[in-house]
Amino acid sequence: MRAQTELTFETTLLVRDACLCLHAQRAARALARRFDLALRPAGISSGQFSLLMSLNRPSPPSLGSVAALLAMDRTTLTANLKPLERRKLVETSHDAADRRVRLLSMTPAGRAVLADAVPIWKQLHAAIEAELSDPIHLRSNLALLSQ
Repeated sequence: MRAQTELTFETTLLVRDACLCLHAQRAARALARRFDLALRPAGISSGQFSLLMSLNRPSPPSLGSVAALLAMDRTTLTANLKPLERRKLVETSHDAADRRVRLLSMTPAGRAVLADAVPIWKQLHAAIEAELSDPIHLRSNLALLSQ
């Protein structure tokens, strides 16, 4: 049997103050709330903005490639696509070369919503970057962690 580590309140404080995972989760939630609120007039959430933006490509991407880009599993991505499909902002089709592959594309309505959202995103993103001492370094470190 393994020796059990004593769980003290000091351990709780250490995790609260030092845990990178906790700090990243808190920051992600706070950022998402800010973007959700700002993007509300465009009728989409921050997650939907990211998903629609990931479809803004010269040719329709596969579900798998979008899932990889957004660091989501395919099931979660499929669930996130359903409201956008119901609103006719996104369409799913099958690849002619391989019917097992699902391709995703924005509809004209989806492009219009995204076009309305981009100026909102730009303005809030610039304001948030102005609050940070070194946004380039932060982005670089976050990219390292997401590999």
